[in-house]
Amino acid sequence: MKDSKIETVRKAMLSACIKLADLGFLAGVGGNLAVRIDSELMAVTPSATDYYTMKPEDLCILQIKDLKMVDGTKQPTTESGIHASFFSLRPEIQVSLHTHQPLASAVSLLGLDLDIESREGKKHIGNFVRIVSYAPSGTSFLVKAFRKRIIKETNAYLLRNHGLVCGALTLEQAIASVKLLEKEAAHFLKTRIEKNPNLSHMPQEMKAQLIEAL
Repeated sequence: MKDSKIETVRKAMLSACIKLADLGFLAGVGGNLAVRIDSELMAVTPSATDYYTMKPEDLCILQIKDLKMVDGTKQPTTESGIHASFFSLRPEIQVSLHTHQPLASAVSLLGLDLDIESREGKKHIGNFVRIVSYAPSGTSFLVKAFRKRIIKETNAYLLRNHGLVCGALTLEQAIASVKLLEKEAAHFLKTRIEKNPNLSHMPQEMKAQLIEAL
């Protein structure tokens, strides 16, 4: 499919994927990215493809309404349904990013909403990140669980035991938001360690080392 807008989106997505991989937020073939092309189409990263070897034509062009692929050389990410749901229920969202970033993923294991503390985070993400109940990756069960949690008050969601999904208006803002969320997750985990009564007998030096590691 020769379309200047699609080609521009593909090139921008490749650049964003490299940045996210360098940050450790897209590791190996884990995580995925989607960009809205228009009201009907979106571009998504392919399944099981290393981000450092990905080519523009590998990025898949799908119909948002039914995930039918209209262009691309590989199979689309198995999480395409999550991105399509985000774009359908939040029409202002232009980018949907699913990461396996370390600290936010750790928070997802706790099954709790994450309050956002920073002013910048509140501006671009919202006052909190919602937790999405567990369902196997790439399944319709996870898509349904995610759809139930989508609201206008937040642009980020923790997938229980899985990672993070973040929406944004631009690729640059999506990257900035997940970086912010990693800092928010670090603060959240540090606070829980400091206040956890079950760790009261842990030597202070060991506790300090654990907190500093975050």
